[in-house]
Amino acid sequence: MRFDVNLSILFTELPLLERPAAAAKAGFDAVELWWPFGTPEPSRAELDALRGAIQDAGVRLVGLNFDAGDMAAGERGLLARPGDSTRFLANVGVAAGFAAELGCGTLNALYGNDPGTDRALAVTNLRVAADAAAAVGATVVVEALNSRENPHYPITSSAAAFDLIDEVGRENVAFLADLYHLHVMGEDVLGLIDAHAARFGHVQIADDPGRGQPGSGRMPYPEIFDRLAAAGYRGHVGLEYRHEGPGAFAWRQQ
Repeated sequence: MRFDVNLSILFTELPLLERPAAAAKAGFDAVELWWPFGTPEPSRAELDALRGAIQDAGVRLVGLNFDAGDMAAGERGLLARPGDSTRFLANVGVAAGFAAELGCGTLNALYGNDPGTDRALAVTNLRVAADAAAAVGATVVVEALNSRENPHYPITSSAAAFDLIDEVGRENVAFLADLYHLHVMGEDVLGLIDAHAARFGHVQIADDPGRGQPGSGRMPYPEIFDRLAAAGYRGHVGLEYRHEGPGAFAWRQQ
């Protein structure tokens, strides 16, 4: 498996621009990020500073979220929210352009919380995002989140995500299989891998319960990795778990 570190949830004790180097020091050559700016259209200086930090660290950016609003405050995307559609569309070209500068091939479009989401708008905006991503050789991914931690997020199963992806009808729109969220929702993640790995545009992991590193919960991660490999998944697996202090990656030596 090829692993990458999500710098929005790990190494958060460090300033953002120091995290790529920390990931490299920990032995990783790839990273991913939630949209790290407070605006959909940050200044060129802000973008250049982050790009430089990633390049100077010698790591690749392999995943980036479109602007999803204030994640810390509980917002979970702008895609389907009429009042936030202008903000989402303003970000599409910026995010795709930044991804292109760093050779990032995966862009995550979070749906947005109810009430107030609009399915038709989500489809329209996903098509816009997919076309912008296609122009830079990237894929847009759609993620299902668990309702226990995200009670207002409508896409909470792989089936719901697949239905949306099918409705969009773009070849470069795929599924972000966050196995933690899916396991919390009671899905058979091993069966999902066996049946649908070809539809995965990206994979993210954490253990359930607790959203800690593999081995801290009950999910069968050795078998999960074996099944991903056997199913032909060749993309990165994003480490999107919570951990404080030393030993965040000790499971890799076990």
